[in-house]
Amino acid sequence: MKKNNHLIICLMALLVSLHLYADENNRAKIILDRTAEAYRQAGGVCIRFGGTQQGVLALKGECFYLECGGVKSWFDGKTQWSYVEQNEEVTISTPSAEELQSINPYALINSYETLFECRYGTRHAMKGQTGNEIILIPREKGDIQSIVVFISAEYHPLCITIKLANGETQEFRILSYQTNQPYTNAYFRFDSRKYPNAEVIDMR
Repeated sequence: MKKNNHLIICLMALLVSLHLYADENNRAKIILDRTAEAYRQAGGVCIRFGGTQQGVLALKGECFYLECGGVKSWFDGKTQWSYVEQNEEVTISTPSAEELQSINPYALINSYETLFECRYGTRHAMKGQTGNEIILIPREKGDIQSIVVFISAEYHPLCITIKLANGETQEFRILSYQTNQPYTNAYFRFDSRKYPNAEVIDMR
């Protein structure tokens, strides 16, 4: 009888721990869903970031413009243009979902459910702002090993850390976050008139 009691206690402990684990993961999903909704409601967004590299990221829906490390990238939802100032070359491509996440970490907000398993980390403060840490693990092996997103109480990402399979880590700290920017669709496309000497490399 005593042996059976121990078995029952162990089973109950296991069920409780699984329930807590499920609740925490559900909490992570709720936070990410609210973050995605806040982003969708924000209109055009302009973000200045620091960390591994410094730069500016403009967003509207699935479109983005990124200026970082001497490279300017435009993405209109289908086609990407990457202009390297030093070489005066622009490469045209159709990026995969994983490639977009490494270039534009905000892409994961809209695609996390299909590409990642999400786990709740901890609630803590970062530079005076309290927020929640969400851990994303890719469902399939690739260049990205894991992504940690630190989200504010207003459901704005404050820091995104990407761990790559090669051991490298990229960190993006949000320095400013401006919403309702009046971006047009053309803003997210490469304008050849502004770069008349650029050599075009079409990889599509």
